Amino acid sequence: MRSAEVRRVALRAASVGAAASLALTLDNARRIRRPDPTAIANPEPLNVLLPVRDEMDEIAGCLTALRAAADRWPGRIRLLVLDDESTDGTGRLLDELARTDERIEVLHGTPTPSGWLGKSWACEQLSHNADHDGVLVFVDADVRLAPDALVASVALLRTSGLDLISPYPRQHATGPAERLVQPLVQWSWMSTLPLGLAERSARPSMSAANGQLLVVDAAAYHRAGGHAAVRADVLEDIALLRAVKRSGGRGVAADGSAVADCHMYHGWREVRAGYRKSLWSAFGSLPGTVAVVALLNLLYVVPPLAALRGSRAGVLGYLLGVTSRAVSARSTGGRVWPDALVHPMSILAFTALTVDSVLARRTGRLSWKGRAISETTR
Repeated sequence: MRSAEVRRVALRAASVGAAASLALTLDNARRIRRPDPTAIANPEPLNVLLPVRDEMDEIAGCLTALRAAADRWPGRIRLLVLDDESTDGTGRLLDELARTDERIEVLHGTPTPSGWLGKSWACEQLSHNADHDGVLVFVDADVRLAPDALVASVALLRTSGLDLISPYPRQHATGPAERLVQPLVQWSWMSTLPLGLAERSARPSMSAANGQLLVVDAAAYHRAGGHAAVRADVLEDIALLRAVKRSGGRGVAADGSAVADCHMYHGWREVRAGYRKSLWSAFGSLPGTVAVVALLNLLYVVPPLAALRGSRAGVLGYLLGVTSRAVSARSTGGRVWPDALVHPMSILAFTALTVDSVLARRTGRLSWKGRAISETTR
C-alpha cells in the first residue's frame, strides 16, 4: 500500500475506535453509580482505616473531615490510623490528635516484611485491628471527605448489593502538569470499561478501583484474603477488587466527586514520581504496555496531526476524543474546558510518563516515599 493509503486507513481506524470509545463514555455517564448524600445507612459497625507515612501536611485536614463524617454515622464507628514508620513527626502529631477524640485509634506500624509493599502492609495491619464484621473504609491522607460521605458510600454499597465500591474522589489539578495528566485517571476507565457489565462480571480483568477511597464489606474483604492477597501489587487497589471477584464477590468504580476531594500530586515533579512507580505495571506486561500506548496515540494523537494538514477525517477524530474527555470530566466532577481541548497533549504526556516508568523499572530505579520498589513486585 502507498503511504497515502496507509494514512487514510489509519485515520479511518482511529475515527472508528474513537467513536466506539465515545459511545462507551456516554453509556457509562448514564450508568455510573453515585453515592446519594440524602441516603440513610443502617447502623452497622464501620471501621475507617487510614494508612499514613510522612503526612504532616495532610493528616490534620484529613482527620478533621473524617471526624465530621463520623459524627453522622448512626452506629458504632472506629477511626484507625496507622503511622507507617514516618520520619517527619507524623506519629507525634497523630498521638496529639487522638487525645482530642476517643474514636481515633493510633497504631504504630512495624517494618515492612520481605515480599510486601509498604501501603499493602500498612493496610493489612489496620485490617487485623479492625472489627471483622460490618464495613471497612480505606482512605488516603490526601482525601477530604464530605460530612455525608461515609453514610452515602456505605448506603450505596448495601443498596447496590455489591461487595466493594470505589467512589473516585474529585481530583483537584492546578498546575499545567496536573491538568494535563490527572483527568486521564477517570477518563481511562470511563472510556474503556463498560461499568454495567463490569459490576456484574466475575472476570478480574474487568476491574477499576482507586485506593484513595475504597468501601468494602468486611466479610468479603477477608474472604478475598485481604491485602495479603495483593501484597506485592503496585496497583493494590485494582488488585484487591480482582481478589474480591476471584473469591465470588462483585465490585465497581463509582463517581465520588460529590462526597470526596483529593489533590493527589502537586506539580510536575510529584506527578512524574507518582506515575513512575506504577505505570510500568498498569497493563500487565511490556507488550501490553506497548500495545495500549500505541493504540492511544493512534486514536488521539494521529487524528489532530492529520487535521493540521487539512484532513477532515483528522478533525472528526480529534473532536471525538475531545468529546469523550469532556463527557468524562463532566460526569466525574472535573474541569471540562479548556482542558478537554488539549486531550492529544495529555496522551503524549501519558506516553512520556509510561516510557519513564518502564525505563525506571528496567534499571532498578523505582521507589516511593523513600522505599525501593523491588523486582518482586507486580
